[in-house]
Amino acid sequence: MSNSSMSQSHMMKTTRRGRPFVKDTHDLFATLVVSLKLEQHRNFFKTYPNSFTTDEACSNLASLKFSQSNRSADPKDPSRIITTTTTTTFSMTRDMAKGICQHFLESHLIENATDLLATSFKDRGIYMITAKGLHILERFITKNGISGDHLLNIFASQPIAMKLLHLERRLGDDEIMVTRSVLEVLFRRFAGKEPNVAKVSEEELAQQYLQRWYSKPSEKSGGGEELDRGLGVPVRKMIGADKREEFHFTANNAMLWLLDFTTAVGMDEASEMAAQFVRYGLIALVSDKGRVKEGNVIASVRGGGAGGGTGAIMTEGEFRATEKAIYKFTPEGMLAGRWNAPGTNTTSGTPNSSKPNLTSVGSESRVPPVPSPSVRPSHASTHESEDPRASISDSVTTPHAGLDRERDHSKDSHTARLKQILDEPALRSLFREFLRSNFCEENLSFWLDVQDFKRRFSTTSSAVAAPGTGGGDGKGKAQKAQGHAAMDKHQGDLIAMAFVIYNTYLAPASPCELNIDHGLRGELISYMTQVTSDKDAGIKGHIDPIVGNALHASQLQTMVKLYERIQGYIFRLMATDSVPKFVKTDRFLTLARSLFDYNEQNEKELGGIISRATHLSIERGGTIGTLGPEDLLPSPTKAYLTISQAANEKEAALKERRAMGMH
Repeated sequence: MSNSSMSQSHMMKTTRRGRPFVKDTHDLFATLVVSLKLEQHRNFFKTYPNSFTTDEACSNLASLKFSQSNRSADPKDPSRIITTTTTTTFSMTRDMAKGICQHFLESHLIENATDLLATSFKDRGIYMITAKGLHILERFITKNGISGDHLLNIFASQPIAMKLLHLERRLGDDEIMVTRSVLEVLFRRFAGKEPNVAKVSEEELAQQYLQRWYSKPSEKSGGGEELDRGLGVPVRKMIGADKREEFHFTANNAMLWLLDFTTAVGMDEASEMAAQFVRYGLIALVSDKGRVKEGNVIASVRGGGAGGGTGAIMTEGEFRATEKAIYKFTPEGMLAGRWNAPGTNTTSGTPNSSKPNLTSVGSESRVPPVPSPSVRPSHASTHESEDPRASISDSVTTPHAGLDRERDHSKDSHTARLKQILDEPALRSLFREFLRSNFCEENLSFWLDVQDFKRRFSTTSSAVAAPGTGGGDGKGKAQKAQGHAAMDKHQGDLIAMAFVIYNTYLAPASPCELNIDHGLRGELISYMTQVTSDKDAGIKGHIDPIVGNALHASQLQTMVKLYERIQGYIFRLMATDSVPKFVKTDRFLTLARSLFDYNEQNEKELGGIISRATHLSIERGGTIGTLGPEDLLPSPTKAYLTISQAANEKEAALKERRAMGMH
């Protein structure tokens, strides 16, 4: 095994608006949170869990170090492992750190726990991570192979934004690409698959928005029906002058929705996207009786921004993000949302039916071709494809469709469905329940644990705050030593994890022993006997991890390969034995329809796949990511198995193991 290390400095790029690029913002935010010790803080007899203070954030940002280790086989000698460790150090003054935290606050990644409506980052504040912030943190942890065990309680207890739209941005200036397909997907999510009608007063609705998981319900919340903002912006049902139903919403609610459910990073970006809705004729101003106050934003857009925005009804659109502004969905907006609302004519012409709209299925609405996964376009593609692709939802939501084809390819079909089940958190949890009832839950638990083990082996990272270590050659060496120490700790954690998996699932008479091929088991036990020099490994039900502390990276890699082969065997076992029974259950069919029917219905006319250039696509694993042809049936090795969705499962499994004597 050979090691190399390097340090690097990175100048944070800023946009013409003076803010950091979104990727840098998200990476820095996640690195900071991983390094913080989130604890309980008290203020005026109230307790705020999983929180941090202004001083703690600024102190960590003053000297924040992120070490990342990547392992790969030596091209000249595949039996050797090359480990490359990169350490990146952030350094900034307190004022600069406060400015960065202000940007986190404006992006709705954090919030002032004691004043949820505060718009400025205060000197003596207590802050918590928002549901959107947890989503960003989770993606960062998964991507970089960070051990998130110290965050398990946070992910298990706090709500996370399961539906966050990641908006594609231009590489040069980080501006959002505004294209037809961007507006289609964003608006449909904004509108919801049906009007998200609020049945409580505006005051009660505001109190519901301010209600947090750690506090008691407010009396002002009215005890009325709780509104799920994830289903679309809250609206009021009204009767218009023409006696038809109209759906109104406040500008404030629109801004909150766009900031909470998209990667917009401030009021200016959110209001510009809303102004594009106006420009496309999807929403219209009803009234604005208030005065424009400090902090209010009035956004005007022209020409479509970074992506061109062809097909808009107006050349210019304005959105007034003021306190009293009220907007409504236009007939075109209702059509675009597929509401088919009473009073709107969806089959015959309306006064505006001749105008271009986002739901037309002509040459203008075809989806641009998807570039190769290795090529990330720097601008929105205007080329139009005549090659529509199938919707990802088709592979899971219609197990009863295409029966003839399914008979011919039943094996492939069940494999594809299992990939989808593993990739979709809600389906995966339901699948776990099904396996538990059939006494084979250990198959899924093993698959998930090996997936996590493989990810951590390939890339392990550490983010720590090291105040006062910046500058000077001696201090630079200290930083490098700390980086290596962090990687050594990760190596020890990986060894321990490898033995926990063995002791839990693979050792003879282990608590959750798997039913695997005899040859595979024999090969594994033979290797464990070799690396631990324990002749009784084949009959022991437990091997002490301390025995394997001397394992080096190439030996760990061999264990990874053995575990991966067993994982493949278990995957095929679940696909051929468990999945055919599971997909026939009523609970699966009901949940699958609720998860995917909306996407299937709305995206088929667009060829079933959103352009990679828009970076907006069908929901996958709790996030909206980019889909390519290779992703229509996601590989289990690419499954987005994140900490938050697995946290409750993992904690439950740990409790079961402890109850059975596993530590």
